[in-house]
Amino acid sequence: MHVVIGILVVLHLVGAAAIIGPWLAAPRSGRIRMAMVLGAPAQVVTGLVLVGLHEMSSDPADELIRAKIGVKLVIALACAASAEIANGRQRRALAVEGGPSVRPPRTARA
Repeated sequence: MHVVIGILVVLHLVGAAAIIGPWLAAPRSGRIRMAMVLGAPAQVVTGLVLVGLHEMSSDPADELIRAKIGVKLVIALACAASAEIANGRQRRALAVEGGPSVRPPRTARA
């Protein structure tokens, strides 16, 4: 069980690095990188699994502070939602400008 928890902790830290890394690399660019969009839900999922495993396997003397976990969950969900919203806005802006992520227009078939 300790190996699984260790792997999840590493994945949790990789998710945090995926969020913070691109932001630190270009803080004023205003662009959302795909690593940020994928890192935010990874943080939420791995955090919830870690809390579940801790609750399932720990002794009663080693309890989690549930208020702290709740606040961290709200912050993680807000971060994930912000990344998804910003990514959607960025995609729409690129589509209007005719950027590289634009699909070719569909032709009407008669």
